[in-house]
Amino acid sequence: MPVQQLKDFLDREGVRYVSIKHSQAFTAQEIAASAHIKGKELAKTVIVRIDGKYCMAVLPASYHIHMGHLQDALKATSVALATEEEFADMFADCELGAMPPFGNLYDMDVYVAQELTEDEVIAFNAGSHTELFRLTYKDFEKLVQPTVIQLT
Repeated sequence: MPVQQLKDFLDREGVRYVSIKHSQAFTAQEIAASAHIKGKELAKTVIVRIDGKYCMAVLPASYHIHMGHLQDALKATSVALATEEEFADMFADCELGAMPPFGNLYDMDVYVAQELTEDEVIAFNAGSHTELFRLTYKDFEKLVQPTVIQLT
């Protein structure tokens, strides 16, 4: 979803957010540094395959996903990271790797790391490598209705 479509969605839902432009950055840590945001408050979106179904795992940028925790929490048979080639077409309206954590807009389940729920405010890619959106975790939770589990 291009940045404008995401803005329109948030506006339509009456959610207050801040748009943060930053120099082009690709890794979560580079983005956090470029935008002067704590790595724990920057939510990164990781696409995973859970029993053959693509889902979003959302966790603080400074953390790493633990596939065993995800598999155990969901009682899944198989859990694996999806490759960019596998999911590129699913997010044709976003720059590769800059998809926002709104799986509900892409008909995908969303799993959020418990640690992210501890932040009052989170920031995330807005579909590009040069812009973030920042909003309250409570608003994100209300819009996306993710499943909170131990991911890290």
